[in-house]
Amino acid sequence: MKKIYFVLLMALPLFTSGQELPSADSKEVNELQGFKMYPNPVYGSEVYITTASNGNKGIKVYDVFGEIVLTDRIATNTLNVSPLVPGVYVLQVTEQGSTMTRKLVIK
Repeated sequence: MKKIYFVLLMALPLFTSGQELPSADSKEVNELQGFKMYPNPVYGSEVYITTASNGNKGIKVYDVFGEIVLTDRIATNTLNVSPLVPGVYVLQVTEQGSTMTRKLVIK
């Protein structure tokens, strides 16, 4: 009897854990073509962001807690990051319905 309980106890986590499988109707994420961001890490006050089309870009910068610390819309390839204190951030760039997310380190 103890063996049966032991086997059931060990097998239970196998059937109850796992990841959700993606569904067939899940939305496909469009990433920006030709995306480049430099310098990273940033030692100055500017980050250069280029893409294949170099159109208007919507920028959101998140801190490690997931809060938006900087929002900007740029028509050139230069983003001013001087208001940000040194640390690690997540940069989200949106252009023509496509989005790219990258880690940004400011020294």
